[in-house]
Amino acid sequence: MGRGRQKAKATKQARDIKYYSPNTDYSALQRELKSSEGRAPSHFANDPVEPDYSAYVDKYADDVEDDEVDSRRIG
Repeated sequence: MGRGRQKAKATKQARDIKYYSPNTDYSALQRELKSSEGRAPSHFANDPVEPDYSAYVDKYADDVEDDEVDSRRIG
């Protein structure tokens, strides 16, 4: 198959996809959205709570200076 035919076929397929409009079942969409409103996201329920480190910020802030941080950078 030559390049002209190949390009024409690809253009036709792209046009078919672009203008494809499937029938939408709005009642099924409404049922799906209503059923998910009452549920809380369960994937966050089992995560441990992160400890509060704000008390250590002031305690250790003076130990590291900006020059030391720059010299420890790699490459």
